[in-house]
Amino acid sequence: MVAVDHHLSRRTGLGDLAGVSPPLPRPITISRFINTYPANFPSDGNQSFPKIMIMIDLLSSGDAMQGIASSRNKKSKRKLKKEPAFDAQAFLDSAGVSRKVVQYRKSQKIYSQGDPATSVIYIQQGGVKLSVVNEVGKEAVVAILGPGDFIGEGCLAGQEIRMGTATAIGPTAVLVIGKKEMMRVLHAEHALSDRFMAYILSRNIRIEEDLIDQLFNSSEKRLARTLLLLARYGRESEPQKVRPEVSQEMLAEMIGTTRSRVNFFMNKFRKLGFIHYNGGLQVHNSLLSVVLHD
Repeated sequence: MVAVDHHLSRRTGLGDLAGVSPPLPRPITISRFINTYPANFPSDGNQSFPKIMIMIDLLSSGDAMQGIASSRNKKSKRKLKKEPAFDAQAFLDSAGVSRKVVQYRKSQKIYSQGDPATSVIYIQQGGVKLSVVNEVGKEAVVAILGPGDFIGEGCLAGQEIRMGTATAIGPTAVLVIGKKEMMRVLHAEHALSDRFMAYILSRNIRIEEDLIDQLFNSSEKRLARTLLLLARYGRESEPQKVRPEVSQEMLAEMIGTTRSRVNFFMNKFRKLGFIHYNGGLQVHNSLLSVVLHD
């Protein structure tokens, strides 16, 4: 048996390696592994082992993991660039496919009572008077609105005709937005829908306060409150000048009294220092004391 082994060792040349430790295997890199495969593995149809080795070697490489993270970050940045944030103010300040900017002169009607309600209108510059006329031709001023306000929003709630008349009280620029376009943007863009909802809620509160004011307060208190609202009290750090286009006759229509009564109270407010005329009607915060006084 020993002779046979010795004979075999002489034929194969393995006898010279007796007692010599085999060299340690060199680490296999990706390039060496790919270059040597499939020479290092029998082609028995099983490809899973080489794939596992490649996966392990890739995951153990810090550079590879950084490359994967970097690739994901780049893809994320690309997605962010494709979806810019919606700018509600830019939408309201510009014209588009289904919206247009229209200029109106003083006393020009934007729409009349009974017209088809097909659009929402955003006031960019100037001022608008909303009024209603009854069967005998008597007019009542519902509100005086300015930049940042909406009119004609009733069409979104199913109104088919205008319930009142909108008239420019000075040079005015408005953005006319088609009903379908407004509905689409309100559903698609939360920035605009949030802003529009906040406006509608504040407008609803204002209407309720107007009704209570008309039912329970004296004409003097109603006039004082109206002047404060026109001067943007509560919306500015200091009340502003009332637009010169707002006449005493218009104020009388707003609070439901005669022009002579308005003139009487205006003179009273001026003597008490609540208002003064200096290139226009200036309203002071102290006028609020008339509204709060019992």
